[in-house]
This record gives sequence, structure tokens and C-alpha cells, in this order.
Amino acid sequence: MERVGTTQNKKIAVTGGIGSGKSLFCRILQQRGFSVFSCDEINRELWNDAAYRALLAARFPQCVRGGSIDKRLLSERVFSHPDELAALEALAHPRIMARLLARMRACDGACFAEVPLLYEGGYQDLFDGVIALRRPLAERVAAVTQRDGVGEHVVRERIARQISEKTLDEKACILIENSGDEGMLRRAADEALRRLGLL
Repeated sequence: MERVGTTQNKKIAVTGGIGSGKSLFCRILQQRGFSVFSCDEINRELWNDAAYRALLAARFPQCVRGGSIDKRLLSERVFSHPDELAALEALAHPRIMARLLARMRACDGACFAEVPLLYEGGYQDLFDGVIALRRPLAERVAAVTQRDGVGEHVVRERIARQISEKTLDEKACILIENSGDEGMLRRAADEALRRLGLL
């Protein structure tokens, strides 16, 4: 895949671990008038594609119930078997990224994309810039347990499979320390936009 944008038409990725505040940050960008795309939304679209569900059913037959893939069973299986998670990502990620990049190329002007596994997938060079959010671990765990209704151990397992937030210091990105305060996050968004020459 080639880089998405040009200097006049910047395409920026927004990333960070689960519970770091990416979705709220992206809503703020939308309120500022920018188009924002989401890998999670595209993944949900894929689940409405019968051909994609058939691929999943063929690869994960143990997760088929009533003739179709059971999303809950699949999630439980892949998060407890790293090799199975890798297999799912190999099916999903190329399809998600292809749709995402096509939409960003069709967008007039600067736009943003929420890409949760940007660094894990090695996709950072496809964008003209990266904004990464970082948040204290305890706050991330509390936010996700409340949002998703899952146990703390489940959230911590998912976090453990993602890139360590400490390594973000080594990345060529605009790093935002999220304290959980929305006002602070709005100010940080404006500062990031200024640094990108978009405000």
C-alpha cells in the first residue's frame, strides 16, 4: 500500500491503546469540521458481508452456531488463543485497511482515521502523521470495564496484547497525555491541529 495523502491533503491516523480516549478525541475532531473514519466501524460493516462471514466460519468452525459464525464465541476464542487472534487479524486487517484508505483518498481536504492497532500492524507509514493518546492504566481499565461491561481481568489481558504505551515516546507522533478531562482533551486537539498546520 502507498501513502494516502499529500502535503495539501493530509491524512492523519489517531491511535492509542484500548480505553485511551481515541473515540472522544475523534468526536472532537468531527466537531471541528473534519471528516473522521473508523476501523472499528469498517469492521462492523464487514460483519454484514456474507462472504466475509463465510470466510470466518471456514477458518473458525468451532465458533459456528446455527449455521453461522457466533461473534461472541469467536471473540472469546481469539482472546484466549494468540495464534487464533493472529489468524483473525490476517483475515480482517487487510480488508479493513483497504476500505479505510480508499475512503480517505476520496476525502477532500485533511481527514483523520481512528486506527487502534496502527503500530502493531505496521501501518504508520501509510499516513501523513500520527496522533497517539496515552492514559494511565487504572483509568483505561476503569473506562473499558464500564463501557463494555466486562471484567477487569479481560481488559488487562487485551491491554497486554497491545503495544506498550511507554514505546510511544520513541514514535514519530504527536503524543497526547489524556488525563480523562474532556476540556483538556479539547485543548490538546486544538494544539495538535495547530502543529499539523490545520488550525
